[in-house]
Amino acid sequence: MGTASSLVSPAGGEVIEDTYGAGGGEACEIPVEVKPKARLLRNSFRRGAGVAAAAGPGSLPRAAGSGGLLGASFKSTGSSVPELEYSAAEYERLKKEYEIFRVSKNQELLSMGRREAKLDTENKRLRAELQALQKTYQKILREKESALEAKYQAMERAATFEHDRDKVKRQFKIFRETKENEIQDLLRAKRELESKLQRLQAQGIQVFDPGESDSDDNCTDITAAGTQCEYWSGGALGSEPSIGSLIQLQQSFRGPEFAHSSIDVEGPFANVNRDDWDIAVASLLQVTPLFSHSLWSNTVRCYLIYTEETQPEMDLFLKDYSPKLKRMCETMGYFFHAVYFPIDVENQYLTIRKWEIEKSSLVILFIHSTLPSLLLEDCEEAFLKNPEGKPRLIYHRLEDGKVSSDSVQRLMDQVSNLNQANKAKFIDHSGDPAEGVYKTYICVEKIIKQDILGFENTDLETKDLGSDDSLPEEDDFGDVLWDIHDEQEQMETFQQASNSAHELGFEKYYQRLNDLVAAPAPIPPLLVSGGPGSGKSLLLSKWIQLQQKNSPNTLILSHFVGRPMSTSSESSLIVKRLTLKLMQHSWSVSALTLDPAKLLEEFPRWLEKLSARHQGSIIIVIDSIDQVQQVEKHMKWLIDPLPVNVRVIVSVNVETCPAAWRLWPTLHLDPLNPKDAKSIIIAECHSVDIKLSKEQEKKLERHCRSATTCNALYITLFGKMMARAGRAGGVDKILHECLQCQDTVSLYRLVLRSIKESMTDDTDKELMRQILCLVNVSHNGVSESELMELYPEMSWAVLTSLIHSLHKMCLLTYGCGLLRFQHLQAWETVRLEYMDGPATISSYRQKLISFFTSQLSQDRVTWRSADELPWLLQQQGSKQKLHGCLLNLFVSQNLYKRGHFAELLSYWQFVGKDKSAMATEYFDSLKQYEKNCEGEENMISLADLYETLGRFLKDLGLLSQAVVPLQRSLEIRETALDPDHPRVAQSLHQLASVYVQWKKFGNAEQLYKQALEISENAYGADHPHTARELEALATLYQKQNK
Repeated sequence: MGTASSLVSPAGGEVIEDTYGAGGGEACEIPVEVKPKARLLRNSFRRGAGVAAAAGPGSLPRAAGSGGLLGASFKSTGSSVPELEYSAAEYERLKKEYEIFRVSKNQELLSMGRREAKLDTENKRLRAELQALQKTYQKILREKESALEAKYQAMERAATFEHDRDKVKRQFKIFRETKENEIQDLLRAKRELESKLQRLQAQGIQVFDPGESDSDDNCTDITAAGTQCEYWSGGALGSEPSIGSLIQLQQSFRGPEFAHSSIDVEGPFANVNRDDWDIAVASLLQVTPLFSHSLWSNTVRCYLIYTEETQPEMDLFLKDYSPKLKRMCETMGYFFHAVYFPIDVENQYLTIRKWEIEKSSLVILFIHSTLPSLLLEDCEEAFLKNPEGKPRLIYHRLEDGKVSSDSVQRLMDQVSNLNQANKAKFIDHSGDPAEGVYKTYICVEKIIKQDILGFENTDLETKDLGSDDSLPEEDDFGDVLWDIHDEQEQMETFQQASNSAHELGFEKYYQRLNDLVAAPAPIPPLLVSGGPGSGKSLLLSKWIQLQQKNSPNTLILSHFVGRPMSTSSESSLIVKRLTLKLMQHSWSVSALTLDPAKLLEEFPRWLEKLSARHQGSIIIVIDSIDQVQQVEKHMKWLIDPLPVNVRVIVSVNVETCPAAWRLWPTLHLDPLNPKDAKSIIIAECHSVDIKLSKEQEKKLERHCRSATTCNALYITLFGKMMARAGRAGGVDKILHECLQCQDTVSLYRLVLRSIKESMTDDTDKELMRQILCLVNVSHNGVSESELMELYPEMSWAVLTSLIHSLHKMCLLTYGCGLLRFQHLQAWETVRLEYMDGPATISSYRQKLISFFTSQLSQDRVTWRSADELPWLLQQQGSKQKLHGCLLNLFVSQNLYKRGHFAELLSYWQFVGKDKSAMATEYFDSLKQYEKNCEGEENMISLADLYETLGRFLKDLGLLSQAVVPLQRSLEIRETALDPDHPRVAQSLHQLASVYVQWKKFGNAEQLYKQALEISENAYGADHPHTARELEALATLYQKQNK
């Protein structure tokens, strides 16, 4: 048992902590004073010793007795001291516990007081917020009631407006029908009067001349509302007016908005001039896009002429400014070529230079004081013989004290005296040549943007030249995905197919095609069949030109398929292109799905919709349709019943025609007869002043008797080979070699060997071989600029000379700026002549893959790299590389925005990814790309990528996943641009279209209305963007039966 002193710390006190409270106690020291046990014992012994000394020695017995008492006393004292000590310790412990308890409870009371004050303050704050929320709720409730009241008033006004509009439409319809009946009555009366006049004149009765009458009844045309109009240009007297004449006549009563139009259009056009309206309607009904006449096959060709004096300026232009112009044109989807030839003293390239000047979009002449005679012909061809009025530029370096030669001054005067259309621009510069070249670059960039590409109001001085900022903003409706390159390829293919200088006896086939158009419905498609090279494309293109000339009310939709595996042979792209043309003729800007299966379903509906509104016939022409893969599956709409005014014409090769189609009405092209074949070859020889002997003509006639030696392509090649041999002076030898060729492919092989033998340099021969092989293994062809990058040691003079030879011999041609084969037989010939097996083909493909991959590594994602690289990787079977290429967001965006949805889908299927996996990988890539995005320009690009992904997922049918990227695109554009920017309206429109497809019409309506408000504020009420939003709202209301 311890004593009380054991509770005391050595420092005189103990620190006691409150362990009862949860956090309100404080540490304190409690001092305790306790006498030590040793001191008590010493006092007891002192008292005992004093008593013994007082008794003395004689009192020992007593002392002994006393000693017993004393011992008893000590014993008693020894038993009571511990009890006292225990009681004192117990007391001190209880006292200490009490103090601890008291202190802790005091601390708890203080803590609870503070907590109560805090809760009271929080309660007051929450009550204040609750009162504020109640006031806000009441305010919103009143605003909602006001909005509902305004909505009901607006709906009442709209209903009143609809009623008034329907009333006006009914009145106008009655008025129009009444006036049309009056016109018919007047026409019948006119015919009756004219017949009476003829009978009276036949009887010899003198008839009063209306021109001498004082009355103006016979001098006034049929008028409406008291206004005069032009005479009706009808046919012969007594003949029925044609549809076109009736439309022109009805224009007097129906207003100019109905002239030359098969669709009734509403709107106030009373003050529109007739000529202006004709031009406007012609442009609206022009389905294919309009291209600048200065462009040669989607290429801005800049031809440079220079002298020895100005060669430094030309070199500086090529080094510093030509790459900037090339990048600018590539960004806008065009090629740029700065073509130049070395100073040709011997006129070795005279013919090639003339050909280049004809193709050039812009000719630049760098001149100083002299003009060599060898350049005079080029300058006259470029500047004085410029019938199309293409842009021309002359840079004239001046120098103090130095006068220009007579030839220079004469050329400058002649160019200055030309009319305004053919007048060239001048840059007179004296001083540093670098400054003069910079001025030239400024002028060239302005000419390209404004005069060649047609961009108006391009302020070049205020922008960083050569940068992407100086480019016009992309105008993207976001719905109709039109590939301008595919359309231009079709236009060029049509023009090349119809360019034939010789009549091949097709007149007998024209009448058969005309009979098809005039035949009563329903009739199946007409099959135009023939062997390879029999002239099917030429026949169809010539007949289309005749139909467009003789039957302006006939709508003709044509598509010419190239070689297999090319873009033009993609079935989904063919159907999409034809559907877009139908939509344009319907004046519709509705959204178009890119799902191949849905496209096949929608195309017949659009065809039926337009046929019901079109007054004339609709003719669909598809050339070489058998080159389309799985044509019977993807073109099954051909066997369905077509509208009564729709006719379909397709051409096939006899060997590859599907069996089910052989029962259709067929127009088979027979081979040319021997006399016609001989006359074509002789005419080709006469064009280069070659006259064949009688013996040679007999050989020709005997040779051209089989089907393979009498088809159109074979005879054309034969004639060109004879003309080429005549210029070289070897007619007998070439004639003998040509007579050994029994088909077109063998004749093409002879053409290749002949061109190769005409080259003196082995390097040029190898270049020709490699160029032909690269074109052969490519998807759609190879451009000249790509060839110049692939072979940097090659000069423009060598390349253009080679292309000129191959082009004249029907091997290569241009299509949308790309070199490709003119005919399928030429493609087959190169395979047989130069490609030994799969290893050779793979090596050339790998060369193109490396080239386009290097472009991607330099952030040069153009439409060319998006078209070629994934296709080449698919052909090589490189799934991993193809997968990485598809995850390049800009490659996929380029393909999708140009409508190549099915092609993009086939690539993902090839790498083994389904729809959900595609969506996940694209979204992950976008998230990773977003982490590195900085700056406004990159954020805008990121918004475009998110929007493209959303639209892609919508077309895949993944609606719930499509909402997320579209919402993210909307957020980025609202932050980076402005909440009222037109691009925000585009995001709203795309998000609304997803909700429409998802049947969430309420959400879609609100988004469409927001987009409409932004478009009206940004563009006005009469802009196509605003019309798109209105049509989307109307379609939405129609779905809801509102």
